[in-house]
Amino acid sequence: MRLHHDSQNFFLAGPAGRLEAILWTPKRAGAPELAAVLCHPHPLFGGTLHNKVIYQAAKSLDVFGIPVLRFNFRGAGLSAGAHDRGWGERGDVQAAVDYLASQFPRTPLLLGGFSFGSWIGLQVGCADERVTELLGMGIPVNSSSFTYLEACTKPKLIVQGAKDEHGAAAKVQEVMARIPGETRLVFVSDADHFFAGHLDQLHQAISDWLMERHPQLQKL
Repeated sequence: MRLHHDSQNFFLAGPAGRLEAILWTPKRAGAPELAAVLCHPHPLFGGTLHNKVIYQAAKSLDVFGIPVLRFNFRGAGLSAGAHDRGWGERGDVQAAVDYLASQFPRTPLLLGGFSFGSWIGLQVGCADERVTELLGMGIPVNSSSFTYLEACTKPKLIVQGAKDEHGAAAKVQEVMARIPGETRLVFVSDADHFFAGHLDQLHQAISDWLMERHPQLQKL
């Protein structure tokens, strides 16, 4: 898959200090249809902005000319601060959203996350009016509550491995059944939590959803 962007490595200001970040900006001219923030998995278990699931999601968005901001939560990589069990991390996500919105004013935002990043990120995305769409990958419903989604009507795509050891299929379906608004749930057959060997199917699920919601989008 070719990449069609300029890449900027930098630090953005977070509530606990600087946050390491990478922004991909499409090379083609014109205002983008969307801009996206992606949140990585649990930093205490090796999660960073370079996680392969987050990187795949970034590439899937990139081919549509969507700017993508990835960042490291506090205490991960070169980011300042220490892990805060999900409390302070919401402020990290908000800082990333604020930064991206400042770079692409009046552009609707998509907020996505994988595992821990989905639990934290979607909370912020539901509450921020600048975020119009949500992407959850490998939502860890076995150990984390997603009841906040019951009050969130924004369009959502949830992509889950059918054999996800942190998000049992039956429990994911129970959660989705209580969520209002337009929600699409895609199970990837035989995939585990990390979509090992199935990242192409993750890409396809994201691409299909984007093209249906935004038929004006064109692959670069």
